Amino acid sequence: MGELSEFAEPQKRVLILGIGNLLWADEGFGVRAVDELNRLYEFSSNVTLLDGGTQGIYLVQHVREADILIVFDAVDYNLPGGTMKRVEGEEVPKFMGAKKISLHQTGFQEVLAMAEMMDDRPEHLLLVGVQPVELEDFGGSLRPEVSEKILPAIDVALEYLASHGVTATKRAQRLPEDVTLACNVMLQSRYEDERPSEEEAYRQGDARIVNDSRWRAPEDFDAEMTEVVRHLPAEASGASS
Repeated sequence: MGELSEFAEPQKRVLILGIGNLLWADEGFGVRAVDELNRLYEFSSNVTLLDGGTQGIYLVQHVREADILIVFDAVDYNLPGGTMKRVEGEEVPKFMGAKKISLHQTGFQEVLAMAEMMDDRPEHLLLVGVQPVELEDFGGSLRPEVSEKILPAIDVALEYLASHGVTATKRAQRLPEDVTLACNVMLQSRYEDERPSEEEAYRQGDARIVNDSRWRAPEDFDAEMTEVVRHLPAEASGASS
């Protein structure tokens, strides 16, 4: 019987990825979720938990190496704030780019496209997304409606893994907060307990720029960038003769 183990099917390689920008309130949901998963559960060596932040295409090698990919993220589903929705398989890239709330989502669409071009896209793909309540709050933490979806999102991920024969072991004791996949500077408690008041710290960006009458926010960023590129010289825009 021992000899038969040599022909056992290799374990599926699993990547559980949290993406998002912790600096902008609910945009940090994905990173907070994967961090909490790591504090609550442990996995066998074929499972990798990763804080993907806003790395975009730099994640492509990690994605290419995975057979099963689970992504936690804040996603604009055009639903009430705090609504959680799971999306599987071929639908995932559509939801990550249909209505972008951050540049990292464009980057992650490209990651999936690049992996597919190299014939290395994960066989199984799950997106666990939550509709953000607030994004325009620089240095803010998750809103309660979003924060309370972290544990349900983890349950969805664990159920999906179990359906593919991958199990997690609940830790006897939750790891302390300073054991993090990110860095201690970005701990959620620091956002909530050490944050200065709005009078002390402007929360809509750099007040020196925003309050300057010469600055104007773009009304339609995509349209303005398209117009800029249209007027670039051919050699600068990458056009060929």
